[in-house]
Amino acid sequence: MARDRAPRWRNWAGNQQCAPAAVHEPATEDEVVRIVERAAADGRRVKAFGAGHSFTGAALTDGDLLDLARLSSVRHVDHGTARVTVDAGIPLHRLNDELAAVGLAMPNLGDIDRQSVAGAISTATHGTGIRFGGIATQVVGLRIVTGDGSVLACSPTEESEVWHAARVSVGALGILTSVTLQCVPAFRLHAVEQAERVDALLERLDEEVDGNDHFELFWVPHTGWALTKRNRRTDEHPDPRPTWRALRDDLLYSNVLFGLMCRLGRMRPAAIPRLMRAVPGSGPVEYTDHSHKVFASPRHVRFYEMEYAIPREHAVEALQRVRDHVRRSGLYVSFPVEVRFVAPDDIPLSTAHGRETCYIAVHVYRGMQFHQYFEAVERIMDDYGGRPHWGKLHFQTAETLAPRYPEWERFQAVRRRLDPAGTFANAYLDRVLDPL
Repeated sequence: MARDRAPRWRNWAGNQQCAPAAVHEPATEDEVVRIVERAAADGRRVKAFGAGHSFTGAALTDGDLLDLARLSSVRHVDHGTARVTVDAGIPLHRLNDELAAVGLAMPNLGDIDRQSVAGAISTATHGTGIRFGGIATQVVGLRIVTGDGSVLACSPTEESEVWHAARVSVGALGILTSVTLQCVPAFRLHAVEQAERVDALLERLDEEVDGNDHFELFWVPHTGWALTKRNRRTDEHPDPRPTWRALRDDLLYSNVLFGLMCRLGRMRPAAIPRLMRAVPGSGPVEYTDHSHKVFASPRHVRFYEMEYAIPREHAVEALQRVRDHVRRSGLYVSFPVEVRFVAPDDIPLSTAHGRETCYIAVHVYRGMQFHQYFEAVERIMDDYGGRPHWGKLHFQTAETLAPRYPEWERFQAVRRRLDPAGTFANAYLDRVLDPL
């Protein structure tokens, strides 16, 4: 189904927009095939979006734009293997609820669950946990509509080269219509969240990363504090936060009051250091709950983000350099700097390909200038062979990125095979992958 008049499309953060010729809302794979076939025959380009959570121009087009919201069902659950096949447009938060209802869970998740499955895997979205890979590592099968409208079913044993590349594709290989995920029996997490002195924390960072199933920290700029999250996998009975405390912590403190601080900081940037000193003050919390309820938190404050993946061994040095830059530059930074860790994988365009990885993410409140801050952090990350998150802001090009990915050409060969005419190309892909 296509809308009669295509409005301007904007992403979640509001920093990317386009005027597509038509917006389609396919409900079946056959409908996707027909849209792509017509566009290819007419020489138009095609892009798709799920939740619009990418900060880059990955979904922008002046051709046909596909909204995958109606492709959002759980297709099959194999209880024997814990493999679950889902439509590509299903949002993670809905999938998590449906998995929990049948006693399953995803092994690891990020801290936002609004993205579609297709969007999350295509941009190498991840969580934290040095023994766990990103979401794309959970993919054991997928179906993709290629540049001429053909459908390929891919897995480690069927079209394995396409499967190998398409788990992280940045939308360059085609339109994902369904994904099969390797899930695990449902589990719970024991969570401890508290503020700590950042210098002491960094001295024992390896111990924290190795000693916790899932560990992350948020350095609070203009202070000597970091907010920490330690999650331990457990079969213990749930002992969740009282409802009043969850509402206070996740909505009142983390969204309403933090959003107010950000708005005040946008009006008076010089007040940001004083405002940030209030961030670590909510007190420690400890609880046990179902995994998906602990991994993800509501995010209503909108922002712009850049995130870099660097070798784990450079984590402390890189973060210290970011801290030094903020202090020396006189920049006013109103968002904590997030630091996470994941296991290596073998996916060609995965930001964790071939190495234990530390992710360092920087944010700016929506509507505030970000170029000076992000460009300076990017220069730091370049020194460590940093790989930018494919769905977050960065200033790299194919020329600078290719040397950072050992299987770059392997991916490009699959791209040339599946989309020789560039049906799925756009300006972002031309910049980061080169024009076809």
